[in-house]
Amino acid sequence: MLMRTDPFRELDRLTQQVFGPNGTTARPSAMLMDAWRDGDTFHVEFDLPGISQDSIDIDVERNVVTVRAERPPRASDAELLAAERPRGVFSRQLVLGDNLDTDRIEASYHEGVLALTIPVAEQAKPRKVEISGKREDQHAISA
Repeated sequence: MLMRTDPFRELDRLTQQVFGPNGTTARPSAMLMDAWRDGDTFHVEFDLPGISQDSIDIDVERNVVTVRAERPPRASDAELLAAERPRGVFSRQLVLGDNLDTDRIEASYHEGVLALTIPVAEQAKPRKVEISGKREDQHAISA
């Protein structure tokens, strides 16, 4: 499962409101996401509209998945009338539980949505345990 331990999330949002929405390498903007479990698969979707697939990096180290993307600044010297779409670097880290198989993560990108599918690890799936009959040497009491 996804571990929700981000004590600085609200502080990051406040900082973005004060200093602007443009992310830098030192202070990346957060990206919006949805996460859910459907049977034996964990799904995560990130909103990255207008970002080139080539600028998206996904790294996995142990049980931490880091997604990084970049929307470059406008190259034009034109006078901006409105600039509400954040530009720059976006980053998000997910701390996954041990019950997910990080070796089998799959990623796809379609219409500005990055989708990750992470299967539940085999050892974390429920299983039946067979009960065998008594063995002959177990029921005899030794003196």
